[in-house]
Amino acid sequence: MQDDNRERCQWCGADPLYVAYHDTEWGVPEHDSRALWEKLVLDGFQAGLSWITILRKRAAFRDAFQGFDPEVIAGWGESEVARLLADPGIVRHRGKIEATITNARAWLEVEARGGFDTMIWDYVDGVPLRNTWERQADVPPATAMSDRLSKDLKTAGFRFCGPTIVYAWLQATGVVNDHLTGCFRHGEVAALSRP
Repeated sequence: MQDDNRERCQWCGADPLYVAYHDTEWGVPEHDSRALWEKLVLDGFQAGLSWITILRKRAAFRDAFQGFDPEVIAGWGESEVARLLADPGIVRHRGKIEATITNARAWLEVEARGGFDTMIWDYVDGVPLRNTWERQADVPPATAMSDRLSKDLKTAGFRFCGPTIVYAWLQATGVVNDHLTGCFRHGEVAALSRP
């Protein structure tokens, strides 16, 4: 049972789904290329929406996008776009759906050249950045690194990966530890990155 007296990052509020995501997933270092790609796609879908909206629809997204298998999605065309636009379980946005197909193709190319995970983790020399923010207001929406990575992703053919989306993704996948210093997960997540 969850200890509701523990201090958490303020953004997760009290919604049980959001709290569980914060307590078990957000900020945990992710090194699986396909899982990194799935989370980038979901962060792209989140643009203009709240993350809790995406969390509530994540299972439907996984079903609709066949487990986020980039090899399958890379071969999709207009019939799959039309199917997804008719699916009420996901965010129905043509640009984001088409970007997911484009991003699957880009992911395959990056993966073949040495790995998507390697490309991302090279930005921090394989070791998560550990920030020491005390208040949510201190956490930036983007950084010089997310700006640079956003440009590199776009050069590699990715879409819906602006600096703010990329920074949220780096936080979610543990490339950057942005749990607030008073949050019980700050130290726990930092310990996960030690060799």
